[in-house]
Amino acid sequence: MKRVYFSKNIYNIIRNNVKKYRKQKGLTSSDIATAIGVTDEYMRRLESEKANCGFSFETLYKISVALDVTIDMLIKK
Repeated sequence: MKRVYFSKNIYNIIRNNVKKYRKQKGLTSSDIATAIGVTDEYMRRLESEKANCGFSFETLYKISVALDVTIDMLIKK
């Protein structure tokens, strides 16, 4: 079987993409937090590389719906 390599920074890739698409849509982190039912603080931590906040696949899905992007757009390098 071929060796598979995984990105060690997948959370940072997702964080950066969430920020990028949110800003492209002219939305604030508070707008997204409200849309997906989390606190503003949670959303800010999710976008912060320093906070090291994990998140579930369900949260990733909700963010993709709120931003009107596909999940693969959020995980693409």
